[in-house]
Amino acid sequence: DWMISKRRRWSYLELSPDLREAYELKEHFHRWYQEAKMQGREGRMSEVKQGLYAFYRRVEASPLKEFHRAIQTLKNWQTEILNSFAFGLNNGFIEGLNNQTKVIKRNAFGFRRYDRLRNRILLHHQFKHQTFGVG
Repeated sequence: DWMISKRRRWSYLELSPDLREAYELKEHFHRWYQEAKMQGREGRMSEVKQGLYAFYRRVEASPLKEFHRAIQTLKNWQTEILNSFAFGLNNGFIEGLNNQTKVIKRNAFGFRRYDRLRNRILLHHQFKHQTFGVG
């Protein structure tokens, strides 16, 4: 099955040079990311940075302008991106809180006053690890 999908993928990539180029850039970034995770854990941050610069050069040599805009975003956040590999930090916890808050908001159609919705969200995050029953 995997080989069939690989053949099908390459047949699609042969139809469009731009699609093939985009796929190769995506794969280059994916390889860098996987290597950067290992290198960052091992404290080899200069290699992580050099790999990112190699990706920048590869994109700058590409005719796809959309990727040029994308690497500008990476360059704008480069310090934070490199720090995430150096220190193993991410914003997963905060994203989880944001997701829970959105679920509460979505289910809060009965709240007519903002202060009650706000209190419900704050109470949820303060007491979510406690189990208690009523009655």
